[in-house]
Amino acid sequence: MSAQRQASLPFALPDIGEDEIDAVVAAMRTGWVTTGPRAREFETSFADMIGGGVEAVAVNSATAGLHLALEALGVGPGDKVLVPAWTFTATAEVVRYVGAEVELVDVDPATLNIDLEHASSLVDERTKVLLPVHFAGLPVSAAALAGWKQRHPHVRVVEDAAHAFPAASEGVPVGAGASDVVVFSFYATKTIATGEGGMLVTRDPEVARRARVMRLHGIDRDAFNRYRSDRPAWRYDVVAPGYKYNLTDTAAAMGLVQLRRAEEMRARREVIALRYLRAFSDLPVEMPATGADDLGGLHAWHLFVLRLEASRDRDRFISALADLGIGTSVHFIPLHMLTYWRGERGPSLDEQLPVATREFKRVVSLPIYSRMTDGELSRVMDAVRQVLR
Repeated sequence: MSAQRQASLPFALPDIGEDEIDAVVAAMRTGWVTTGPRAREFETSFADMIGGGVEAVAVNSATAGLHLALEALGVGPGDKVLVPAWTFTATAEVVRYVGAEVELVDVDPATLNIDLEHASSLVDERTKVLLPVHFAGLPVSAAALAGWKQRHPHVRVVEDAAHAFPAASEGVPVGAGASDVVVFSFYATKTIATGEGGMLVTRDPEVARRARVMRLHGIDRDAFNRYRSDRPAWRYDVVAPGYKYNLTDTAAAMGLVQLRRAEEMRARREVIALRYLRAFSDLPVEMPATGADDLGGLHAWHLFVLRLEASRDRDRFISALADLGIGTSVHFIPLHMLTYWRGERGPSLDEQLPVATREFKRVVSLPIYSRMTDGELSRVMDAVRQVLR
């Protein structure tokens, strides 16, 4: 059968098996379908896996977690938050939720992670938070982030780790470093999935306490503690105008199974990435950074992003792969190229963010997910080689 007539291979698929399905069914049979004992167990298990004495707060999305982090740190009108231009809009939109200003930062040309030197040049008395993103699952250097934090002691650091579980830098797991808050995603395409979901991780007990209160309407106790028949506690108080950001027990049940499988799934994505790296080594492309020079580093391989030579037409490349039944994506359209974030500043932002502006034209993300078979992997490699040659 020709490649054109084969079934289309999607860009991403969640790795869900019978264990996850059984866990969700078991949770439903208990009657706890909203936040309850499994959500609490998920928080404890996740914190234990990160280590370093962190607390974990389960939420219904990483976006919610980032919002709660900024709110708990007191970010508000008049403050500025440094955000890499190379990210999904959620990283920046939460800054607007709290009324603060987004300051876009360029990225490193090798890793596409935030350029910390450029970030330093933008710091002033109004800068409240640095919000780095671990792009594609390759961590920003833990030592570099800690050093940056020391040089700018009035700026808090909130890591967007939506791509980066499990991952580590210099032997430090993402989530266990010097930053104030780290937020993970469990969206359907992420390295572990609960459909929708996320986790806020912090060592600051006040941040954790505030996030727990604000994730459920500003009520001073979780639903789990208000409805247990062995501990009547119907009377509660509302201490702030909170949000509806809690994670359900059915999602947490799925998350507990995925958590146990996290390293197994990461290892499979790494195998796929290594095979891509070998297969494309002689093609006119730039490979993604692997973090190979980071002793104690661990790449989550959430994405595998090729960069075509400047003379190649990226959009035609994507269309040609689609004709061969291969799904792809682009990560990301830099924020300054999107209508809202560009605002009235226009081309001046292109000049201020030259790396993000230049590299956007070259990037394409290939399929990489842990349930991908060797046969499907070969299809992708063959198609890429066919198109580029």
